[in-house]
Order: sequence, then C-alpha cells, then structure tokens
Amino acid sequence: MPASLDAALQRWRELVAWVPIRALARRHRRRLLRHLLALSPADRYLRFGYAAGDAQITRYALSLDFQRDEVLGIFNRRLELVAAAHVAYPPDAEWQDDTAEFGVSVLPRYRGRGLGGRLFQLACLHARNRNKRFLLIHALSENAPMLRIAERAGAWPEATDGGTVTSRLHLPSDTWRSHTEEAIETQLGEWDFRFKHQAKQLQDFVDTVQGEVRQLLGDDAPPPPPDPSP
Repeated sequence: MPASLDAALQRWRELVAWVPIRALARRHRRRLLRHLLALSPADRYLRFGYAAGDAQITRYALSLDFQRDEVLGIFNRRLELVAAAHVAYPPDAEWQDDTAEFGVSVLPRYRGRGLGGRLFQLACLHARNRNKRFLLIHALSENAPMLRIAERAGAWPEATDGGTVTSRLHLPSDTWRSHTEEAIETQLGEWDFRFKHQAKQLQDFVDTVQGEVRQLLGDDAPPPPPDPSP
C-alpha cells in the first residue's frame, strides 16, 4: 500500500474514533464523584489498585487539585460523565519534575468504544505541552485494557511489583502544532458540552410540557376498574 494512502487511512480512522473531551474544573467535582461511585467493586480495584470503598473514593475526589493537575472527561447526551482521566503532576517534587501519571475509568456500558484510548491520547498531549518528558501508567497485571493502551502507545514496562505493572511512555517535545492541537481539542470539548447542556434543557422543557398536557387531557388518570358484570 502506498505510504500516502496508508497515512490517509490512518487519519480517517482517527477522525472516525474522535470523541469530544472536556477539561473538568472544581465545579465538576460532584459529577466526577458520581462517576467514580458508579464503578463496581471490581472496576474500583482496577482503577485504584485496591478495593476502594465509598469513603475512600469520596476523599480522593475531594482531594483533587484542579489547579495543579488535569482531569479530563467525556459526557453523554444526558451530561453524565461516562469516562474520566486524571493527569497528575508532581507536587513539591514528590516525583521527578519531568514526569506525569495517568489514571482512567470508563463506565461498563461505554467500554469497547475507544474512550480510554482517546483520553490517554489527550493526556499525553497535555503532559507534553507542559514540558513533561514521561507519562507513568500504573496498572494491575489483570487490567488488560489499560496495558494494551500503554503498549500500543509505545510505553515500556519498567517494573512489576505485587501484581502492579509500571510502564513509562517517552513524550516528544512540545511544538507550536501540539499547542494548537490542544487548544482546538479544548475548544471543541467546550462547545460539545454547551451544546449538550442546551439540548438537555430543551428536552427537559419539552418533557415538562408534555407531562402537563397529559395531565390536562386526563391521560395520567388511572384506568377505570373492570366491569364485574358478565
């Protein structure tokens, strides 16, 4: 296959798989908490590396520093947060200054659509544009989807400790093109959220009006009892 055609097909695949992603802020903390609490015990174990209970997840969500770190989310049409990623940057040189860490969660019914891969792709772009050279991925050995994402991106396993695999992805230096790409992604994610928000408001209004009309017409009245006569 000619190189130009192969590149065109790859670009087409990327466009087909593109999903709008929105950067989250402090005002979205409650939505993020609701998303994480909706995870099953098994999914919580894969996401956090231990059997996180409701109280532990709540503390995690409340401790997030949206000024320092970045949290990225994918919303459905009902404005439910169906997938989220946390790009953690080192506080007070706790890690190497050139390294960021990635964590992701996707609700079960939205898996198999490449959402985790899209979040990983954008997380790499954000970290790259903040002069980070490496992205760390800590995943349990049974977390096959996360390990596949890391492997496809070119991350190499560094260590395995107690069933946890630590992989490191080398990020290229930032360029004007990478910053432009991030700006476009951010704006499209914002527009998508606003559009869904307005559409939801309109749908809620229509549902309210329809409910009031049904009440006026008596459609919500209980059916009459059956006639006991033969």
